[in-house]
Amino acid sequence: MSGRELYDTIGRGYDTHRRPDPRLAAAITAALGPAASVVNVGAGAGSYEPTDRPVVAVEPSAAMLRQRRPGAAPAVQASATDLPFHEAAFAAALAVLTVHHWPDRARGLAELARVARERVVIVTWDPEARYPFWLVDEYFPEIPAIDRPIFPTLDDVRRVLGPVQVRPLPIPHDCVDGFLGAYWRRPEAYLDAGVRGAISTFSKVGDVQAGLARLRADLADGTWERRHGHVRGRDAVDLGYRLLVAERD
Repeated sequence: MSGRELYDTIGRGYDTHRRPDPRLAAAITAALGPAASVVNVGAGAGSYEPTDRPVVAVEPSAAMLRQRRPGAAPAVQASATDLPFHEAAFAAALAVLTVHHWPDRARGLAELARVARERVVIVTWDPEARYPFWLVDEYFPEIPAIDRPIFPTLDDVRRVLGPVQVRPLPIPHDCVDGFLGAYWRRPEAYLDAGVRGAISTFSKVGDVQAGLARLRADLADGTWERRHGHVRGRDAVDLGYRLLVAERD
């Protein structure tokens, strides 16, 4: 299933659980720096688009485009692999948790570089990062096997964009953007079908019921708390999410 088909399916009601987190937004804004204009590729409903400068959004899914808020930046329905803009049309290109959905990741990255004259900013997950995360370690071990082949490695990105600044993006315990790692301190959230419906990886897991049953039982009898309750004392964790900045020549 392509990224467009996936979000045409799961994108309905996406904005209920996927709202921009202000701390992640601040990090992204800092990475964009003084760039006078931005193209947001794989823009979805418009999370993390700066409001203090001109922005054009690119999104292939009609379901996601319909959820853009009134007054949001103008949007174009197009693919990341074939951006309908001239070379160096924008000061910066932005792509937030989207590259892994592109049908040709290298070509899409090259398109970001083509249309940006100052910098490319990407939020992604590093498939080579190693970190403990109870959700995938104990309940859904198939998730890393699904995600690692589709997320570009840092070397994949460098091969297209050249030198890249890599900034860890710690996830706050009360993150309001409900991607896969957002609920690391709120295990009960993963039992909510609405929460899972806004996380693309769950749509690719063949049968989630066995993992959910184990999690539900472990929460009920205190097993999860005994094993992982220590995470409740942490404010943020590194789960492999990265903010990449590539300066253009």
